[in-house]
Amino acid sequence: MPADAALKLEECNCFAVRSAARHVTQFYDQVLAPTGLRTTQFSILTKLMRKGPVTINRLAQDMAMDRTTLGRNILPLEREGLARIEPAPNDRRAKELHLTKAGEKRLQAANKAWSQAQARFETMFGPRRAADLRSMLRAVVATDFEAHAPGSRSNL
Repeated sequence: MPADAALKLEECNCFAVRSAARHVTQFYDQVLAPTGLRTTQFSILTKLMRKGPVTINRLAQDMAMDRTTLGRNILPLEREGLARIEPAPNDRRAKELHLTKAGEKRLQAANKAWSQAQARFETMFGPRRAADLRSMLRAVVATDFEAHAPGSRSNL
C-alpha cells in the first residue's frame, strides 16, 4: 500500500466514525451481556418503550438503519418474546413492532447495566466531551448527504 493511501485512510471520516462506533459498541455489549441483550437490541426496545408500537419502516428510519439490518435485530427479540410483529391497524401491508411485557421487564433489568456503561464512558471520556460528541453525532445523522451525492436529483 502506498504511503499516501495510508495517510488518506487516517483522514477518512467514515473510517474514524466506524472505528469509534465499533469500539464503543463492543464496550456497551460487554456490559449488557449479562442481560442477554446487545446494544442494538437494547436501543430497539428503548425506542418501543418511548414511542409505543411503531412500523418497522418508521423504526428503521428513526434508527438510521436499513430495514434488512433492523429485521435481523428484531428476530431474536421476537423469538424470545420481547417484541411482537403485527399488521399495522391502518395499513395491513405494513408491519408494526410492539414491546411485550417480557420485553418491558428485560429492558428494566438492562437499564441498570446500560447506566453503568454510560457512567463509565462519561468518567473515562469526560462528561462535557461526551455531551459534545453526542451533539456532533446527532448533527451528522441530521445531515442529508444523499442530496449532495453524485447523481442525486438535486445535483442534476
